[in-house]
Amino acid sequence: MKQLLIILIAATTVSCTPRKTPEIPYPQPPNDSVISFLPGIVSTGKDTIDFNATFSPDGRAFYFTRSQNRKWDIHVTRFENGHWTKAVKAGVGENDEYSEADPMFGPDGALYYISDRPRNDADTLRDFDIWRVKPMTNGGWSAPENITEVNTDSTEYYVSFAGDGTMYFASSRAGGYGAEDIYKSRRVNGTYTTPENLGPQINTKYSDHDPYLPINEKFIIYTSVDRPGGPGQGDLFFATKDENGNWQESKPMGSKFNTPTYEYCSYLSPDHKYFFFSSRGDVKWSRTEILPNELIRSLP
Repeated sequence: MKQLLIILIAATTVSCTPRKTPEIPYPQPPNDSVISFLPGIVSTGKDTIDFNATFSPDGRAFYFTRSQNRKWDIHVTRFENGHWTKAVKAGVGENDEYSEADPMFGPDGALYYISDRPRNDADTLRDFDIWRVKPMTNGGWSAPENITEVNTDSTEYYVSFAGDGTMYFASSRAGGYGAEDIYKSRRVNGTYTTPENLGPQINTKYSDHDPYLPINEKFIIYTSVDRPGGPGQGDLFFATKDENGNWQESKPMGSKFNTPTYEYCSYLSPDHKYFFFSSRGDVKWSRTEILPNELIRSLP
């Protein structure tokens, strides 16, 4: 994702009780094609780049990132009085000097995101870290909290969560297979563990990032840059697990999704009806029925 444009932790453990799937008031859904989501509200087609996708836990708000004038801000549109409202800044971070992007709600109800704000007064590196804020009863957000267990002095970005709270994300830290790799960090006793590289079945000598996994962790969709088998600069690839829980060989998502440009920021709606991703400056969506069959069979 960062190549395209140049190129929270709970006090208690995450509950294993299944979350209720929200009823989402979708706009007119796509048929058997990929189209822009909420054109004019999210996908404006103007002097901005809109990317990311995540619904609030109640399904009544949609969060995404808008890039304008070389700065990223998290925006939100809400379903009110029978329609989706004009998108406005979500108020995350509350500092116009720094960028915020890649919003994703975690199993703890917090909003996780990335920012290049410093961790503290001694932090002089302008890299992106993973942060979180918690929704407050007054409609605002708690103070940003840096997820120190997973962050390094390199860039970390694009979070996805398994049902047990395991966090998946991308990082350009040293020791990987390529420019960026995908990692996971388990949540144990309310704390994130040392991140683990997903290994060579997923990560390559290229740049691999923007992972999405469903709550059952049976597949992954992610972006790989300049990788053979894809038609563009960055393409969507996927992999499923075998009966022993090991990752199988990754495959490109195919021409329904990949273009000669750049595809990134994969996401499934909480009810698993729709697949979202970003391309050509807009947020795109499709029915999950047109995903590769291996993914359809692995849906929760």
